[in-house]
Order: sequence, then C-alpha cells, then structure tokens
Amino acid sequence: MKKISRVLLLLLLCAAGWLGWALLLPVDMPAGGYKLLVGPNRTMKQIAHALAKDGAIRNGQLMIALARISGSDRKVKAGLYRLEGGQSMLDVLDRLVQGHPDEASLTAIEGWTFRQLRQAVDRNPDIKHDALKMSNAELMHQLDLPDINPEGLFFPSTYLFTPGSSDIDLYRQAFSTMAQQLDAAWAARKPGLPYATPYELLTMASLIEKETSSEADRPMVAAVFVNRLKKGMRLQTDPSVIYGMGSSYQGNIAKADLRRDTPYNTYTRAGLTPTPISLPGKAALYAAAQPAETDALYFVARGDGSSQFSSTLDEHNQAVRKYILKKGQQ
Repeated sequence: MKKISRVLLLLLLCAAGWLGWALLLPVDMPAGGYKLLVGPNRTMKQIAHALAKDGAIRNGQLMIALARISGSDRKVKAGLYRLEGGQSMLDVLDRLVQGHPDEASLTAIEGWTFRQLRQAVDRNPDIKHDALKMSNAELMHQLDLPDINPEGLFFPSTYLFTPGSSDIDLYRQAFSTMAQQLDAAWAARKPGLPYATPYELLTMASLIEKETSSEADRPMVAAVFVNRLKKGMRLQTDPSVIYGMGSSYQGNIAKADLRRDTPYNTYTRAGLTPTPISLPGKAALYAAAQPAETDALYFVARGDGSSQFSSTLDEHNQAVRKYILKKGQQ
C-alpha cells in the first residue's frame, strides 16, 4: 500500500512539475510577434484554439483549463494585442485579463439602429467621448453632414483605434466605410431595379437586414421586396412598423400596430421607408443590389431561422397555416 502511495505521489509531483513547466515555458511566437484580435463576444475557447492553431501557444486545452480554474475565462478584455516572444502562457493569459491592448476596439452589429451604435460608443471606456452630450443633429454637423438623418449611414464592423481617440473620429471612419461599401454595391447592382439613388438601395438593405439573419435568404427577401415594389404592392414588413413605433414597442406587435399609420408603416404606406431603419452589413447591401431571380411575392418564417417563399397568396396562406398557425396550436 505504501509503495502504491509513493508511486501516486511521484506521479502527482511529475504532473505538477510538467504543468508548471508548461505554464512558465516561453511560448514560440511566430517571427515578428503575433497579433491577436479579441472581439467583445470572443470566448477563451476560441482564443486559445486560434493561438494554438497559429503556433503562438503549444497547448490550447491547457490554456482553456487554466482560464476556467482561475475564473479568468470570463474576464478577457476586447482589443488588438501584439504578443511577443519570451512570454509564457501565464503571461499571455494575464495580458488578456489585465486588458492592456495595443489598440482598443468597438464592434457595431449588423442590424443595429443608430441609437444602439451611439449607446455602444458612449459606453466604451477606451474612447474619448467628445460627442457624448451632442444631439444627433449636432454630431452630424460635426461630421460635416448637416441636416442629414444618421440612420443607416454607418457601417457595422469591428473598428480598431488607439485608446483615447475621439469618438467623432470613429463615427467618421464608420461613415466613410459605409459610403465605400454602398458605392461598391451600387456599381454592382443589377439593371432594372426600382432604386433612383444609392440611398434607396441603402434603405432597402436596411429592411432586408432586419427581416432575416439568414445569408442564404437575403437575396430572396430582396427579390420579394423588389417584386412587390414593381407591382405597386406595399412591402408589409414588420420591422418597419416596429421602427416607426419607437419607444412604444415593448417586444410584441399587435394587429392594431399594423393598422396604426406612421411614416415607417409599410402596411399603411406604399414604397420604401423614408430613411433606413438599421445599419445594414455588406451581405444585405449586395442582396439589395443583386436580388435573386424569382417571382416570389410573399414569405413567412419557418421558425428555424429560414423563410418559406411563395409566389401566390394561396401558397402563402398555406405556408402561414403550416408554420405559424399550427405552431401556435402546439
């Protein structure tokens, strides 16, 4: 029994020694160091696997386990980190937790409204908040864009910046990026689309962005909207109604809301909404510019993230009974 205990003790000591060696041994960073971008929603598991895959650390699973045991897996700070050779795995983990990136970051999510973008910018601790107390109109004037509604004009992406940079510079960069993306989508648009200006394409893209998160469905949703516009049919898209409701929207939309007229209610008004209703991403912009070839005029959510498209009202009503009414009876 004593012999077994000695063997177990020896094994434990060896394991502890190996663990200490693995944690403290300098990692083999690629030549020139390693740049690690940590987004606000990136998990330690994703970070460790990326580091191991690129040869920045030897054992991703060990780093994940260490982070979980220490509780630091929930404390990683977003930003761009430049990791140099000579650092141990413990050093790397400590750097990510202490949060001293060479560059800070802010991520604007596709489908956000401008209000949500401003909230994210205002909450970011690494930005100099020059625009914090400005109204939207004052901010747009500061960007040399007076008398322009800001909705939809800022591209959703992850932006890197030096800590202490002005929020106005970030807004300017996001606006410039959207202008470039919109110009490219406009130049690549199919002929015969019912858009008189790039701004109308942007508005359409914002509706598509809010209607579906499915990349495969976006061109089909775009086609439905384009087909309806060409036929003089109202778009009848719920996200436009929700946007028009503003702060009165509490998470549910009733039939009375669909009938209540606002400038953004596409059930009561024909054509596109007067402005975009969200920040559309690149996929939504190109869906608006290059809709699918289909005669579909209707669609309904299947409940799994995708949509069922129909060319006739009878087909659509059947789909509604299948995916909406039957689901409500379950």
